[in-house]
Amino acid sequence: MSDSRLRLYVDAQFTSPYALSDFVVLREKGIDFDIIPLDLDTLENQAADYASLSLTQRVPTLVHGNFALSESSAIAEYLEETFPQVPVYPQDRQQRAQARQIQAWLRSDLMPIRQERSTLVVFYGRKSGALSPVAEAAARKLFAAALELLADGRENLFGHWSIADTDLALMLNRLVLNGDDVPPVLVEYARRQWLRPAVQEWVGFQRPAL
Repeated sequence: MSDSRLRLYVDAQFTSPYALSDFVVLREKGIDFDIIPLDLDTLENQAADYASLSLTQRVPTLVHGNFALSESSAIAEYLEETFPQVPVYPQDRQQRAQARQIQAWLRSDLMPIRQERSTLVVFYGRKSGALSPVAEAAARKLFAAALELLADGRENLFGHWSIADTDLALMLNRLVLNGDDVPPVLVEYARRQWLRPAVQEWVGFQRPAL
């Protein structure tokens, strides 16, 4: 493995929405890289060699030559600036800021959805029971924002696909793939976004048994 070749460290179950996001960025940009799974259940992410790379000892972590970077939004922005030929963010400054706003919101809010609809629903097909009232309120908040963003029937958030579309579709699919009641226009949006080849490649990874 060449020292100059990029490496992306991800979880061995391939269920991290944040690792998925950076994987899609790399694939969409056509960048050659190696993907290195870590078993978080056995605390491989806390091993000394990984801890020396990852400041946060989390996944994803990107290694580019002698440079290592953790946290998915930081990785995506680094890749966008370093490999700008194929953009994954809108070119308009205000739309680009909105895309980053959506990503930051999805990573920091809606915790009841993330707790009650883990990505095991999405990648392992594990179904959960009815949402709690607080998760239902979070879902309504998610739907209201997504419907406003897609109010004119657009297929993508900003006219052309951006990585924020993948992140939003993942959050919606936590509910869609569990069989929860989701507005049809958002079901169709999430389904369409999920068909992107880079996303389907991630979905198709061989996963260890739970």
